Amino acid sequence: MNEYLVWDPVACDGITRISLPVRELWSPDIIVFEFVDDDVSQECPYVYVNHTGHIRWNRMLRLVSACNLKIFSFPFDIQNCSFTFGSYMHTTQDVKLNAALTFEEMSENSKRNLEASGEWELVTIMGDTSILKFGVDEWDIITFWVVIKRSPLLYVVNLLIPSSFLMLIDIVSFYLPPHSVDRASFKMTLILGYTVFLLIMNNLLPSTANGTPILGIYFSVCLALMVISLMETVIITYVLHHNSLKYRKVPHWVRVVVLEHIARLICYRWPEQDSLASGTQTDKGNQCEPAQGPWIIQPSSADHSPSHHPASIKGPVATVATVPELKQISQDLSALRAHLTSLQKEGQLLDQWCHVGYVLDFLLFRIYLFIITCYALVIICMWFIWINQ
Repeated sequence: MNEYLVWDPVACDGITRISLPVRELWSPDIIVFEFVDDDVSQECPYVYVNHTGHIRWNRMLRLVSACNLKIFSFPFDIQNCSFTFGSYMHTTQDVKLNAALTFEEMSENSKRNLEASGEWELVTIMGDTSILKFGVDEWDIITFWVVIKRSPLLYVVNLLIPSSFLMLIDIVSFYLPPHSVDRASFKMTLILGYTVFLLIMNNLLPSTANGTPILGIYFSVCLALMVISLMETVIITYVLHHNSLKYRKVPHWVRVVVLEHIARLICYRWPEQDSLASGTQTDKGNQCEPAQGPWIIQPSSADHSPSHHPASIKGPVATVATVPELKQISQDLSALRAHLTSLQKEGQLLDQWCHVGYVLDFLLFRIYLFIITCYALVIICMWFIWINQ
């Protein structure tokens, strides 16, 4: 509004509006404070002057501004970028700014006419007029807040779904026998594939120093969980093979903590639970007892001729010399009994270590499954929050 450009249309042949070159008139230096690039849009060289003193200057503006992005909830993020219009030189004594339309009308017009690139969707446009104070001077400014939200379908299809498939395969791999070497090699191959996936998707994640998106944290935690699952497989394999091959006894605290408390916590049961709980008593009961001598054939002292009784049965307290063949059989039977007793003890120890390994495997698998479920629920909740906003 310029009060010096007012005329009477009746005295000027009914002319109510004229166009004049921009360089012939004074124009305020309205700038955008967040402007970060040169304006390369085509300028309009003329302005329209109304007989009431209103000047309309339709200027196209290609605005490249700086916006502090909050990418923590990427790709379900909603951004609020501000655009501040005001004069750089003229204070409120020279220039006063007002919006030509209401902010609701601006928002509706923008939604109808906006052509987005496809990644972002306009939510609303809000605004406010305020006074910028600096020392004793005051500047009149208008601030617009453009609220936009990202379309996450591209990132869900290219990032979340493939990662979920890999994590599902890693979860299913827990059902492989823990004493199998193929389980460890399978997990190592899966970690290698997930690492390649992270290298590929690194270009899709936003790179900024303001923060780390929760999706990146999710991928890092998934990789860490895969590594932990591989370490768990190594530990279980060590428990099942190394300790069992050395035939070490299961420590008492391991039996109490693992085979009793943890097994009860995860509802792990086995038929030999009672015998395992009293493993020391079972070992004592299976110790070798002193072997009695075999029945010995002793010739009769009355008559050594073949016509008399050829032999008489005596107990193990016989003092006469035994037959060499029977003595050898007695020694072989004693060695066989000792060997069978040793095998029984080794089998009991092997069975105890096997149950310890399976209990730890079940426990770590449930912890792993719980963490994965929590992360999945977080992503699903963020999805619904994004839809409702």
